[in-house]
Amino acid sequence: MKYARMPIELESPEQLGYDTIRYNLSESSVADRRLGELNLKLDDILLCYGDHRGAPDLRRMIAGTGTGLSPDDVLVTAGAAGALFIISTSMLRAGDHIVVVRPNYATNLETPRAIGCDMSIVDLTFETGYRLDLAALEAAIRPETKYLSVTYPHNPTGVMISEEELKALVALVERKGIRLLFDETYREMTFGAMLPVAASLSDRVISVSSLSKTYGIPGIRIGWLITRDAALMDTFLAAREQIGISGSTVDEYIAYVALRQRGEWLAFNNARIASAFAIVKEWIAGEPLVEWVEPSGGCVCFPRIVPSANVDLAAFHESLYSRHQAYVGRGCWFEQDDRHFRIGYAWPTEDELRKGLAAISAAIRKSLKG
Repeated sequence: MKYARMPIELESPEQLGYDTIRYNLSESSVADRRLGELNLKLDDILLCYGDHRGAPDLRRMIAGTGTGLSPDDVLVTAGAAGALFIISTSMLRAGDHIVVVRPNYATNLETPRAIGCDMSIVDLTFETGYRLDLAALEAAIRPETKYLSVTYPHNPTGVMISEEELKALVALVERKGIRLLFDETYREMTFGAMLPVAASLSDRVISVSSLSKTYGIPGIRIGWLITRDAALMDTFLAAREQIGISGSTVDEYIAYVALRQRGEWLAFNNARIASAFAIVKEWIAGEPLVEWVEPSGGCVCFPRIVPSANVDLAAFHESLYSRHQAYVGRGCWFEQDDRHFRIGYAWPTEDELRKGLAAISAAIRKSLKG
């Protein structure tokens, strides 16, 4: 495999240094939580090798977030990134073909590239409201295609699909005899009805999620994949064992305690997201140089500087960071033009969000040419 560092990681706040950023609008999660908020007692945890699939109680709780799933359908991984790595390296070889919907989370693109896969990209566009084109997806599928990769609620746009569209996707992969890799990390962050766990709909579907985004605890590195295909799960388990044998018993216990508070945490998140979303929506309405496709899920959006504005994009991003100490996710993180940028609106405080949005407006005007 040929690894290359991704722009989203090279330029991440944790690499730049959080102390260099005053208004951090680049994060794609709710605000990080401290360990003390969970009221944990860790003294009795035995620091042994854990169950290779993940702690049974944790897997049972994850399975219970869907319908008709068992703990054996769940494999706990080192974050969603670990799940995506296991899936790609287990299922793909150099030259294999996959179909990826873009924009997409960078790992969904870069790990298959590191393997040497042949990828067909189906681009979602601003002009079409980032709507999923099932006909375009079907046209991109070949007889040798291994899987189709999508993520909803969508990162970075926050756009959703309906349950009917999800079922149409499942029907498509079943008809074509391929797999659907469904990254549903933001499933519990939706403005309307929550989609079902995609893997509960078919044994041709692999779901991926984590506690990093919705639960604000990326520091424990807990994610998972779900599949009802027992033979495929055995392959994934073999990969999990060869990469790290088992997960951290400490991390898995913390994850279990967090999920026990799921209802309370989701209610808190929904209120925070709604309040922050209203601030961004108000800013967009009053900022003639920025436009968006309004999101309907997640905690991120992907606005763009209007095409008619003659802006020096490099100067805009440099001014935003260096002059205003504000930070957004550049379009290039998602293989898009830097006229686009991702705003994570649930991580900063509301005061930081307002001031960060004002900084974006000021940086755009400072970077206008002519």
